[in-house]
Amino acid sequence: MKKILTASTIALSLLAASTTQAASTYSQTKYPVVLAHGMMGWDTMLGIEYWYQIPNDLRANGANVYTTQASGLESSEVRGEQLLTQVKEILAISGQSKVNLIGHSHGGHSVRYVAAMIPNSVASVTTMATPAKGAPMADLIVNGGTAGGIGATVIQAAGTMLNLLNGGSSLGLSVSANRSLASLSTAGSAAFNAKFPQAIPTTACGEGAYEVNGVKYFSFAGTSPKTNFLDPLDLAVGLVAKAFTNGEANDGFVGRCSAHVGKVVRDNYNMNHIDFMNHVFGLRGLTTDPKAIYREQLNRLKLAGM
Repeated sequence: MKKILTASTIALSLLAASTTQAASTYSQTKYPVVLAHGMMGWDTMLGIEYWYQIPNDLRANGANVYTTQASGLESSEVRGEQLLTQVKEILAISGQSKVNLIGHSHGGHSVRYVAAMIPNSVASVTTMATPAKGAPMADLIVNGGTAGGIGATVIQAAGTMLNLLNGGSSLGLSVSANRSLASLSTAGSAAFNAKFPQAIPTTACGEGAYEVNGVKYFSFAGTSPKTNFLDPLDLAVGLVAKAFTNGEANDGFVGRCSAHVGKVVRDNYNMNHIDFMNHVFGLRGLTTDPKAIYREQLNRLKLAGM
């Protein structure tokens, strides 16, 4: 497989991290932290970070943080393999024996995949707003007949454009809306969970195993599709939330119970799906700071010796 990030790129990232003076050691975990983006995601695009201000905030608090890039639209297995390649490179360059993985949205499937493949090299997995048991909007499109086909075509076009803008095309990253949506559907997620059941709850809205094969699992979720009237994406997120016809609390894209993986740290933040990336440009509800959530989770890992 073609390497997504070159060793030299990761080495430069490591050098930058080592030369940055941390303001505190609050988030200084034993092992490096690797962030995996979600559907339609990127690392840095036109100077805009997917994880807006989050990596630098964590570094300022002592963490050694790496961001990664996988296909914005692809199956869970393909994206997982892409992340696996990068994690192996990070382990080699950093000289560390393990990493702490954090995945947002579809990135949660990616980090679970890596943990299943190389559990001895993973200290922890944290999923942020991940549809572990599927997303209603994906179901609507996958099972939507002609209308669903049109929706998939629109998403494919948007994903192809983003792949050009974020440099994914130059990295050889494939784009497939159909495979992405199928993976995020209820049926596709159930198939993925059958292959990789680690820390998936066996009840409808319970918790999963806290530790599997030496890897500790944590999850977070929000339940507020609209959090800031100034955020231009809140309207779109609110529209997507209408797919939740069963009345389940959700963040616009992911249901509260679907996001449960391992130990559920909290599943009712006043956050929507985009807030977990600290976008758009930090616009969010007044009561919750996404950066603080990541800082606190790394402190939790630090205190647990990870």
